[in-house]
Amino acid sequence: CSPAPSDPDPSLSCSEGVFKCPEDQLPLDYAKIYPDPELEAQVLSLPIRCIHSEEGCRWSGLIKHLQAHLGTCGFNVIPCPNRCSAKLSRRDLPEHIQHGCPKRRVKCEFCAGDFTGEAFEGHQGTCPQESVYCENKCGARMMRRLLSQHALAECPKRTQPCTYCAKEFVFDTIQNHQYQCPRYPVPCPNQCGTASIAREDVPTHLKESCNTAMLLCPFKDAGCKHRCPKLAMGRHLEESTKAHLGMVCALVSRQRQEILELRRDVEELSVSSDGTLIWKIADYTRKLQEAKARSNYEFFSPPFYTHKYGYKLQVSAFLNGNGSGESSHLSVYIRVLPGEYDNLLEWPFSYRVTFSLLDQSDPSLSKPQHITETFHPDPNWKNFQKPGASRSSLDESTLGFGYPKFISHEDIKKRNYVRDNAIFIKASVEIPQKILA
Repeated sequence: CSPAPSDPDPSLSCSEGVFKCPEDQLPLDYAKIYPDPELEAQVLSLPIRCIHSEEGCRWSGLIKHLQAHLGTCGFNVIPCPNRCSAKLSRRDLPEHIQHGCPKRRVKCEFCAGDFTGEAFEGHQGTCPQESVYCENKCGARMMRRLLSQHALAECPKRTQPCTYCAKEFVFDTIQNHQYQCPRYPVPCPNQCGTASIAREDVPTHLKESCNTAMLLCPFKDAGCKHRCPKLAMGRHLEESTKAHLGMVCALVSRQRQEILELRRDVEELSVSSDGTLIWKIADYTRKLQEAKARSNYEFFSPPFYTHKYGYKLQVSAFLNGNGSGESSHLSVYIRVLPGEYDNLLEWPFSYRVTFSLLDQSDPSLSKPQHITETFHPDPNWKNFQKPGASRSSLDESTLGFGYPKFISHEDIKKRNYVRDNAIFIKASVEIPQKILA
């Protein structure tokens, strides 16, 4: 239902022969539609500004001249004549055609090749005829196509592996490196006939392989001072077997004595010296059964000192009891051991001793109830006299002083005296201040 060629306005819409006004969409009578040349002339003579005036175009004129102006307006958007799909204002077109258009034609200044703008971007930086500096910064400049051969075989700054150690070095320094290269082959300094040895292997060669090297006798630590070439060492060992054996025996004897002295020193350093011992007896159940199976089986605590440079004491326990407490009680005793400072102390030992079996109950839940006993040593009792130097800490003939019925097997179960299969026995000695001064 398109309008006839004589219709005044092709923009009028129609549906099934009925025309509608493009403005209010009301139906129009086709018979009443006709061209109005005078009105058209009036409209075309109206003044107007360029449709790109807000973008900066200053043109103004009659409507009938607008189309002609748009054909030259610098702000009017037109497609690129190179058909690159870009659309831009007429005034930006020269810059685009010269520098930005991917379809423009560009000639390389180095190889004179003709490229589109798009292809030239990929060609830049790769042209084999372009003159460039060596990437190793040796100062040489050449065409790019010659660069790889220069870097491989001519550049003094190229890297090259050492023939002997395979580490990479700059070519003009590799000669100096070979004066220190650990794998550079050198002759044996003793001229033993070995053709070449890696520089870093020379000490090992001289020590283990070189037949002319001077060696110390393998028994040097035992006292043998003999020194001879390696080839003669076997004969020396054969001829000196008896002497070497004597040296080794003497060395073992000296070392045994040193070990004993060191062990005593270590034991002394580990001994407590504040007058208090807290002795943990772990694996209590097993040890109690062991004590029941062996009559009068005694366990010994680590020794401790009453104070620095003081008396040396030790606690012992019979888990299954001793004497009147046998098979029914835990018995605890204390005795005096030979100490390092006995010659400086007053004898007999006469300071109050306190035993405690510690309650391991949680203090936040209930107040611990330790089992505690205290005594003053009898100065007439032989075990509180100055001990002889020959008495050892495990001499069972020197039973200490204490309590055969310290706590019964029944009472020890009433609270947390045994916890995590362990008990804690505390022994403390009250030393007057004057003895500490």
